[in-house]
Amino acid sequence: MKVGYVLLDGCADRPNPALNYTTPLEAAFTPNLDSIARRSKLGKVVTVRAGVAPESDIAVFNMLGYSFDSGYPGRGVVEAVGSGLEVRKGDLALRANLASSKGRRIIDRRAGRDLTQHEADGLAEALNSVHLNGAEFEFRATVSYRGVLVIRAEGGLSAEVSNTDPAYSKVGGFGAARATSSDDRVLRCVPESTSLSARMAARLVNEFTVKSLKVLAGSGINRERVRAGKLPANCVLLRDAGDHLPRVDSFKDKYGLKGTAIVEMPAEVGIAKILGMKMVTVSDRRDLDEKRRLFVSELREGTVVYVHIKGPDEFGHDGDALGKKRCIEQVDRDFFSGVAEKTGGAKIGVSCDHATPCSMKMHSSDPVPLLVTTDSKGDSMRFTEKNAAKGSLGDLRGREVLRRIIGGKVRDRASEDS
Repeated sequence: MKVGYVLLDGCADRPNPALNYTTPLEAAFTPNLDSIARRSKLGKVVTVRAGVAPESDIAVFNMLGYSFDSGYPGRGVVEAVGSGLEVRKGDLALRANLASSKGRRIIDRRAGRDLTQHEADGLAEALNSVHLNGAEFEFRATVSYRGVLVIRAEGGLSAEVSNTDPAYSKVGGFGAARATSSDDRVLRCVPESTSLSARMAARLVNEFTVKSLKVLAGSGINRERVRAGKLPANCVLLRDAGDHLPRVDSFKDKYGLKGTAIVEMPAEVGIAKILGMKMVTVSDRRDLDEKRRLFVSELREGTVVYVHIKGPDEFGHDGDALGKKRCIEQVDRDFFSGVAEKTGGAKIGVSCDHATPCSMKMHSSDPVPLLVTTDSKGDSMRFTEKNAAKGSLGDLRGREVLRRIIGGKVRDRASEDS
């Protein structure tokens, strides 16, 4: 058996007035995806948990069949692993955003979304000059405004602390999106237990936050950005703390098939590393034609090839329904073109890690569509949210999807160990 598994990041949406009250998937011209959908069965998926708007990390874990009722390591740990940073038990790892603020009032969580990698690396260098009392740390810029912070202190630190980023709350150890407003401020980190390690972790996060505000305010990079009419990246928002690596079966042990990942964002790279999947490097994350060629070439007997396509999510966060529609059309033209004809009898599954409705500009708890190719009669419908709700696969949970595509029983130690 060979399996191709495509996750379209944040692709699912809601009807939008800018698209005559259709969703971007419904409005998009997708002849290649339609061709695959015609010979597929459809269904809808709650990727993590009903009523929870998940972040991508926990959503991807679930869509790969790994759920965590407890003991989730936190996105900070996953992204640190994906960024090549060492994380030992008792290290505090947090996902970071280089953001724009006026004092502690947040102007833009993504610093205008135009921060170059050169600028981000320069700001990371400045941040690493900060001194924390009783601790060492490393801040790494990953992709544009995204970053990761790992703090180490004698005796160890606890991840039982709150976020300083008001856009996300913690639910069972993983991140969930919250509604934001123009009055949002950089939050104070508070311990969520009475342990010394949690209290020390909160103190160090707050110390880093205050000192980073001062360092970034004096940055020449930010002065240049302001002179150019851009927003400064003058504060750091932290979230989704973790203090340990997860205990899970490898992908091969779980499914009896090799796993190959075509991913490039830190969260997805970290997940692939944690699951022991083969990594295939993409020279340019926006080059969908290269992703298609790699996807097709890596499909071999006894292998599941997972590819993560980021684009639609960003337009959802920006509230740009027309841009999201065009992005989906580009994915269809540059990635799905030829996939149906060139996958050599592989079983293909296509879904999303979560919905990012343009009307909300954030992740939502909405179910996402799923298609799975079949040798028998398919549902003969386009891959859309409405059609998925009518599909013959019915309602699924994220942790069930890949085993449904592959068939057979698989181990689920991520749940058993919880």
